[in-house]
Amino acid sequence: MLKMDLAKTLEILPRSIWVFLCNSGSCNGCDIEVVATLTPRYDIERFGMKLVGSPRHADALLVTGPVTKYMTERLKHIYDQMPDPKVVIVVGNCGCSGDVFYKSYSLDGPVDQVLPVDVYVHGCPPRPEAIIEGVAKAVLKLEALRESLDSKEADVADVAQS
Repeated sequence: MLKMDLAKTLEILPRSIWVFLCNSGSCNGCDIEVVATLTPRYDIERFGMKLVGSPRHADALLVTGPVTKYMTERLKHIYDQMPDPKVVIVVGNCGCSGDVFYKSYSLDGPVDQVLPVDVYVHGCPPRPEAIIEGVAKAVLKLEALRESLDSKEADVADVAQS
């Protein structure tokens, strides 16, 4: 269970996390569960998550499936297009570890061999509740990255003034 400080959580939650979904070679089982989180039953938009159509507008990259050789450069290109700070969420056993396809000739491996991964959501396919918990962890990680960037900018401004 994710342990969160309620005051900090309420401070963070009004901010949206915009997510770009990329299928790097999955069977679509994980994609169906991601879409299920958007339905009124789970309604992840109440936490501010929104799927966007361009990585240039996204805070998080949500990747499903193992990375096929065809998708490796495309996945890196998508990641490079995202503005900083950014997080990567991997959904499903195939993306986390390669699962049954681990030694396949057509794969470059799990996602963490191609991109730096911040949050892993295991399952085949993972339940929508697990995906929501993973997004909550990503929000906390993203907020910590934003705070560290703000403190670095403040330090640079202090040095410039002195």
